Amino acid sequence: MISSSDPLVELLIPALDIDLPELTICVPALNESLTIGEFVDWCYEGLKKAGVKGEILIVDSSTDNTSEIALSKGARVLRTPRRGLGRAYIDAIPFIRGKYVILGDCDCTYDFRELEPFIKQFREGHEYIMGSRFRGYIEPGAMPPLHQYLGTPVTTWILNVIYSSRFSDIHCGMRGITKEAFQRMGLKSQSWEYASEMVLKSVHMELKTTEVPIRFLKDKEGRFSHHKREGWFSPWKAAWINLRAMFVYGPDFFLFKPGLAMLIPGLLLVFGLATGPVSVGKITFSLYWQILGLTLSVLGLQSVYMGILGSLFFDYSGALTKKWLGVFSYNRSVFISVIGFLSGVALMIPLLATYLKNDFLLGTMDNSNNLAVTGAFLVLSAFSNFTFTLLLHATDVIMKAGVRKTS
Repeated sequence: MISSSDPLVELLIPALDIDLPELTICVPALNESLTIGEFVDWCYEGLKKAGVKGEILIVDSSTDNTSEIALSKGARVLRTPRRGLGRAYIDAIPFIRGKYVILGDCDCTYDFRELEPFIKQFREGHEYIMGSRFRGYIEPGAMPPLHQYLGTPVTTWILNVIYSSRFSDIHCGMRGITKEAFQRMGLKSQSWEYASEMVLKSVHMELKTTEVPIRFLKDKEGRFSHHKREGWFSPWKAAWINLRAMFVYGPDFFLFKPGLAMLIPGLLLVFGLATGPVSVGKITFSLYWQILGLTLSVLGLQSVYMGILGSLFFDYSGALTKKWLGVFSYNRSVFISVIGFLSGVALMIPLLATYLKNDFLLGTMDNSNNLAVTGAFLVLSAFSNFTFTLLLHATDVIMKAGVRKTS
């Protein structure tokens, strides 16, 4: 037995342990005494067929004899409290010895006798390998129709749209990753959403990624899936927390791009109507259109700025941070903000003068109103640009100091 820095975690080592494994099969377990013995046998069969030296690491939070069975079969067992599926993998990372890691379930629904495709892709240089049930084989009755025809395809499609990826089965639990990428990924999710977090971070990290077809089998007679154990609401809860992960890790899609979509037409209205109304055919674009443009421009600009800041939290290579620091270099950006602010104030002066001259009443709808709206945009955007520049450079300083790590 080996204890870790976490007093609640301990590693149990089998009598016939191996040295220097190339591959680690890392799998959580929760009361799987019905299948764990056969699962370990499957793993050893898969390792032999793939011609790879590997270890089996069971992360066990069971109250039955799952640990004893796994240990007797030759697997290492990491005993942990029940803290969630994602947390089980986080707990396991310090105990992984292999260069490559294959994750999955120990319920004998994923066929671990077929490890060869994963090993082949690892040795060809891939860093993240998704198993795909839809490109492989799904045994009749193995996946509920709600999951097979709605839940998984829809959420996979949503993720592919948001992140411009091409996955076919983002919820497949059988997947491979290099130990180096696994450590660098810095998983945070404690529950089911770990699956989406891994997929999303593989995109952000620009890992060399591929998919392999796998076999997905029915539960053994007498075994109930964890979703069934936890009740009818469990699949819906899992879907929601996975969607939440997609949204949180996708600031470009939800902020930057929509921001540009608002900013561009807003700028056309603000500056196109700066000198007065413009008629196009039977339509006259008046001051009210310009005020609409002001609203769109300010909202769009704020969304763009927040999208840029959000994307920096997932900039593993540092290239994106370097790019935006170049675009918004401190001296130039602050200078532009000052010029924009002063220009905006200057454009608002004619309207202010009219207001004072008319005993604190606005005059008729003349061009000074349009110039004032243009000036208001310049003042607002200048202040936003200044504060964004400060936050951008502060974020860079904090990340370099190691106070805030990418999650």
